[in-house]
Amino acid sequence: MPRWKRMIALVDMNAFFAAIEQHDRPEWRGRAVGVTNGLRGTCIITCSYEARRYGIETGTRLPRARQLCPHFIQAPARPRRYAAVSTAIMTALQSITPDIEIFSVDEAFLDLSRCQILHGSDGHALGRLIKARVFAASGLLCSVGVAGDKTTAKWAAQQDKPDGLTVIEPGRSAAALADVPVTELCGISDGIGAFLAARGVRVCGQMQNLPISALAQRFGNPGRRIWLMAQGRDPEPVQQDVDEPKTLGHGKVIPPDTRSREVLRIFYLHMAEKVGRRLRRNELQAQTFAIGLRTRMGWCRLQSRTRIPTDDGARINALCRVFLEQCWQGEGGFQVQVNALDPQPRDRQQDLFDAPDSARQQLNRVMDAINSRYGEWAVHRAPLIDRSDMPNVIAPAWKPYGHRESIEY
Repeated sequence: MPRWKRMIALVDMNAFFAAIEQHDRPEWRGRAVGVTNGLRGTCIITCSYEARRYGIETGTRLPRARQLCPHFIQAPARPRRYAAVSTAIMTALQSITPDIEIFSVDEAFLDLSRCQILHGSDGHALGRLIKARVFAASGLLCSVGVAGDKTTAKWAAQQDKPDGLTVIEPGRSAAALADVPVTELCGISDGIGAFLAARGVRVCGQMQNLPISALAQRFGNPGRRIWLMAQGRDPEPVQQDVDEPKTLGHGKVIPPDTRSREVLRIFYLHMAEKVGRRLRRNELQAQTFAIGLRTRMGWCRLQSRTRIPTDDGARINALCRVFLEQCWQGEGGFQVQVNALDPQPRDRQQDLFDAPDSARQQLNRVMDAINSRYGEWAVHRAPLIDRSDMPNVIAPAWKPYGHRESIEY
């Protein structure tokens, strides 16, 4: 069989969190299972395929899920277990090719182009090899798409779920995508879709009728990539490096319609300490922070700066207090958010007259060491005794290394 000029596979785990729960609890296999953030969580993070047959999906509220399926099983999330399984899967995939991009906690791109001499160039055989390695590492099934570019491979992986394998042979990508709505491709939002529809492009096969310059003028280089994506010619390489963080933050859902200033202060202190700890763990500092509160009218936000770059939760929390004093008018809140907008390496030269508080830095180092050894909140500032007991969750963009390794959300 002739070698492919470029062979890309996308591995997509099937209902990943729910599948892990069913794997670990055999009595739940074949039953409608949904994962929530702890026992008190009321929103479905993900659910099994059995639950989806009842109309339950990500975002469904727990009471509604039980209406749709009276024997629905609620499974409190176990993020550290999910992270461990994801790490085992990604390690197993690296035994096939070193050219791997961990796209999310349950997805990975594999560039198989260079390993065809070792594994052959039969896309179906390589897909079966991938599925076997994933199952051996985790006991879980996955869906695999194989094509000549990343976008087509990702689309292919969605075509035969769960436990599917779809191979788009070289030279057939454009034909395979011809009747596919452009908004089904990864990275094409409804806004871009509306822009294309206004110019007569609703399915991928119509893209060739639109000059590439129309997209380049509106969206720059990403526009040129979109034009190629729709024709099965996505030039994007498999990215092995984790980009430096553009932002770094933490948020938490709070009791509905919270109007207590003291409760909000505790939630913001909680998030500020999390952001500070994560900055320190990754040897970063930031000076510009965005503090937000979601209300019935939408998000209320304030962007503010510390005097010097910082990784200290107390300094970040001071900005949160300013937000409550200046921006909050007593509206009921539903979610808090604290984001560092300009993370930068910590080893930057300090201003002579703005030397950091060495005693505070030493205190943070000691607290971090104790919490790393004995648990996230083994020692903390006194007001956090009353912090929310909702457990951490794993972010979809989690990776087993770098600044995205954190599951302390």
